[in-house]
Amino acid sequence: MNEIKIFSPATVANVACGFDVLGFCLDSVGDQMVIRKTDKKGIYITKIEGGFNLPYEAELNVAGVSALAMYEAIDVNFGFEIEIYKNIKPGSGIGSSAASAVGSVFGMNELIGKPFNKTQLTKFAIQGEALASKCEHADNLAPALFGGFTLVKSLVPLEILELPSPDAIFATIIHPQIEIKTSEARAILPKEVALSDAITQWANFGSLVHALHTSNYDLIQKSLHDVIVEPHRSKLIPHYNEIKTTALKAGALGCGISGSGPSIFSLCKGLKTANHVKNAIESLYAKTGIEFDMHVSKINVDGVKIID
Repeated sequence: MNEIKIFSPATVANVACGFDVLGFCLDSVGDQMVIRKTDKKGIYITKIEGGFNLPYEAELNVAGVSALAMYEAIDVNFGFEIEIYKNIKPGSGIGSSAASAVGSVFGMNELIGKPFNKTQLTKFAIQGEALASKCEHADNLAPALFGGFTLVKSLVPLEILELPSPDAIFATIIHPQIEIKTSEARAILPKEVALSDAITQWANFGSLVHALHTSNYDLIQKSLHDVIVEPHRSKLIPHYNEIKTTALKAGALGCGISGSGPSIFSLCKGLKTANHVKNAIESLYAKTGIEFDMHVSKINVDGVKIID
């Protein structure tokens, strides 16, 4: 096999109380990428479609940086070309850079016989993600590679835990058409937090992990609360509190900022409720004058995958 086409999915990171360690994978939106072997050694980005001004130089492109990290770890007498069909807007908060970083290394790995496992691929992809966010983290990368809900147990050594995805869970996503850079959203966060807030946060986080294991939707609802990050980042998103109130009134289990924003996720029990939440948020946000996209998605338990 000399060429492969893949779907690299969007993801939601943090999931309210799980800052920098928790994430889940979406099914309805993602990038497509083509990876092929080429006689010339090295990594080459040959096509980028989607209307975004992204660099073709491998060392300046997220997909290229992760590919270069993997390329240095293999001994081959050929190179790779990468085509990127970008459907996830950079700066959207649903893992645009992670999809690029994951897609390139996943495709390369498939073409050389899959010598690396998913954790090893995550380690390569972290190098690309760091280019976008100015720090190393894997809360978007892990669900894109593993699928479902994932927990980043540690970065050094890298350890990813796969969590169950309750069957009835759906995500409703609103993406206001504004850009929030991950690096800027991280810069506004406090370096220290009150002990009482930390206790509340890790209680919610532990409860959420338990709720996923037991498919306890009532406990999921009680656990999706962020007292540390959301109070700061929500100020960057127009009408955030109104969206959250609307989503909860429409039946969402919980609502929070997706990654660093501006996208906002609502977790819902059942497709009917997820669509009801979508309609309620659409009615509200259509009055703001801000353009936006919306997605309703089941949790993608497979992650990045080969497509025809």
